[in-house]
Amino acid sequence: MYNDAAYDFVAVGVGPFNLGLACLSSTLPDVRCVFLDKGAGFNWHPGMLIDGVTLQSPFLADLVTMADPTSPFSYLNYRKQQGSLFNFFVRENYYLERQEYNRYCQWAASRLDNIRFNHDVQQVDYIPEQRVYRISGIETQHNKPFSFLAKKLVIGVGMKPRVPDCLRSVANGINLHSSHYLKNKARLQQQKKITVIGGGQSGAEIFYDLLKDSEKFGYQLDWVTRAPRFFQMETAKLTLEILCGDYGSYFHALDKPTKQKIIEEQKSVYCGANQTLIDSIYDFLDTSRHRNLPRVQLLPCMNLINVEQDGNFHNGAASDSQGFFLQFVHNQTGEHYQTHTDGLVLSSGHLYEVPAFMEGVFDRIERDEQGKYLQKENWSVDIHGREIFIQNAGFESHGLINQDLGMSCYRNSRILREIVGRDIYPIEHRFAFQSFSPAKDSGWEPLGSGVRR
Repeated sequence: MYNDAAYDFVAVGVGPFNLGLACLSSTLPDVRCVFLDKGAGFNWHPGMLIDGVTLQSPFLADLVTMADPTSPFSYLNYRKQQGSLFNFFVRENYYLERQEYNRYCQWAASRLDNIRFNHDVQQVDYIPEQRVYRISGIETQHNKPFSFLAKKLVIGVGMKPRVPDCLRSVANGINLHSSHYLKNKARLQQQKKITVIGGGQSGAEIFYDLLKDSEKFGYQLDWVTRAPRFFQMETAKLTLEILCGDYGSYFHALDKPTKQKIIEEQKSVYCGANQTLIDSIYDFLDTSRHRNLPRVQLLPCMNLINVEQDGNFHNGAASDSQGFFLQFVHNQTGEHYQTHTDGLVLSSGHLYEVPAFMEGVFDRIERDEQGKYLQKENWSVDIHGREIFIQNAGFESHGLINQDLGMSCYRNSRILREIVGRDIYPIEHRFAFQSFSPAKDSGWEPLGSGVRR
């Protein structure tokens, strides 16, 4: 009875990755699935929906196109349904604004009947007699319990803001994170001095947004990064081949120390800011040189080591605002520095945490010594390798393809193949022009590690 009632799979979390899976699943009449999310609706990183900010992936990296270009959920069909396809054609806008991408995803979500918002998943259990998973929680709109049975699971919950250890003692340190930027923007712009920490894309976007208004509001602005320079992301075409499925398979087969070394070496591909944004910042600073702008400082090589709230005092005198004392060490000279700021934004990235609701099935999941998932090449983490799939925790197992929007269709098509047992959305046989290790028929003879002739 339970197997008959069970869904083929239940997915938890409706971000872009699982939303794409929902779209690709919705046209399959023989696949029963439901997607659960605790939010009231789709809203992707609302704290960073800054005016004019674009995605770093082209519009073809939508929810479905790279798996099924004929899907009714494509971005081009969205523009057609909105009566604006010709405008998009004329504009030649290859990179979508983030706000536009969010509107597109909201449109797609509104057309699906397999999504249940306001469903807060609190527990996942396994019922061995029926060989199914039970997903339970609270439907928050009416405060009612719910329970679903599923043969398989796809977990796509979002990542958590990463807060540096030195901010653990600061009250509401999490609210200083860039993910809350727009909520805090009006308050920030009333301060005398604002410090943005982090030289990546989000830090650059926030700095530029604040920079454009600095003359109007009169605040000083510091942009600080521990990196040796404010560098742009590497986007050469052959470099971008490491975002393809071929490279993901190659990367997955490497040993853990090699993977960690590679991830560190690839920071120029995922940690910088895009060239257009860096150019815009530089051009604004240059054209503003002859105006009486408040002080602006860009400081590389500065590693944040301590943060203290100053109460209502600054240098022993009463202060109108409650700010922060920031302590840094210069990564190249070794010198220590301290500065005071009234407003603070931490663009310190995100990290994945295994959600607490998975505790009931920990005995069926493979994890490492730090408690992180051990993902197989098919993105499963269960002991059998075919039941529990994780969408966005594979940075250390699959490399950069884990977080790239353009590869979400590839991953979703592979997960669907594992779930339903047939290849509904076939992939290309070869992605990359380069070979990440010589093929058997390449004329390169393997000699083994360290062997010479």
